[in-house]
Amino acid sequence: MSDGHRAAYLAFDRFPSAKGSAVHIRHMAAELFERHGGGLLCVLGGGDLPAYQRENGVEIVRFTEAVPNLLDRAQAFSTWAADRLAAHLDTLEICHVRDPWGALPALTTNAKLVYEANGLPSIELPYAWPMAAPSTLAKIRGLEEHCLRHAEAVVVPSYQIRNAVTERGVPPDRVHLIPNGADPVAADVPRPPDAPGRYVVYVGALQPWQGVDVLLRAFARLADLTDLSLVVCSSVAASRARPLVRLAENLKIPVTWRFQLPHDEVAGWLAHAELSVAPLTATPRNLEQGCSPIKVWESMAAGTAVVASDLPVIREVLGDLGRFVPPDRPAELSRAIRVLLEYPEICRDLGERSRQKIIDGYTWKHARSRLSGVYDLVAGH
Repeated sequence: MSDGHRAAYLAFDRFPSAKGSAVHIRHMAAELFERHGGGLLCVLGGGDLPAYQRENGVEIVRFTEAVPNLLDRAQAFSTWAADRLAAHLDTLEICHVRDPWGALPALTTNAKLVYEANGLPSIELPYAWPMAAPSTLAKIRGLEEHCLRHAEAVVVPSYQIRNAVTERGVPPDRVHLIPNGADPVAADVPRPPDAPGRYVVYVGALQPWQGVDVLLRAFARLADLTDLSLVVCSSVAASRARPLVRLAENLKIPVTWRFQLPHDEVAGWLAHAELSVAPLTATPRNLEQGCSPIKVWESMAAGTAVVASDLPVIREVLGDLGRFVPPDRPAELSRAIRVLLEYPEICRDLGERSRQKIIDGYTWKHARSRLSGVYDLVAGH
């Protein structure tokens, strides 16, 4: 064990995993630990992941206790993380967190706190726990606000969530916008050997607010395009997809399902697709806090045109490089897909310009550089 770390990164997320959050953690934590010569990474474990490992000066410790209730698990994680931090109280200079469950133990140290607000539990919890009482959500919001206000800096990926954070009382000059990123996909990335001949792709998780059911209903309206398939590269296990698989079967549409692919394999599915779809729904999760979806950034990095729901947070990413449709409208989504498929030269142009936008300013290297600037400010304080 180390005598004492200068930096810690805490996240109530499983790491590594196939989810976009894990991609984000990998890049942001790398910047923190390279800057401080190593550090402590406290994350969720599970499956075959070891509870402890050490890599290049970074101690990775994973919370593995099986606690069925989500809030009880979050509280247990906080207590566990506080114990992990206790060995480094004399040396810790900075703690980077992604949620209140990591922020609370970090605030018991003398380290400066950088709070990376990619989501707000008070908004997201009802999707994971629909029976959550209003009083419970109010308490979580209060906890959220306490942690955000005590952070030296709050990092956000979109203007949408920046507004949500400032509404919770964080001074605007303490909020720093760092958009998500993606690494450009090589032009010669291999085509997946089991890919359909011609396909539209969706990449990501399968929560209701992702709108995959809307995409399936839209695709059913493209049945006359008999050479076209739909590919869903899900970041979650097949067991979580059963309702959607049943819906696809009932709609009689050709879907190729791929579950929890290694992240580097997803690039090939994106690059060889006719286009990518991000059918997010018009829910508080997407409207009030925003999300800056990594699936859109990675589609752009692969040079693949995107059809997406017309939401502020998506327009923030794509600008004029996407085709937008009203959310939750299968008929309009199918129409937009059909029209774009009829004009492959427009598809190619959108894809090429999207990839160039990534290269010019939105790679993970750019994101890490922006984060480094925040660390400089925090250190200066």
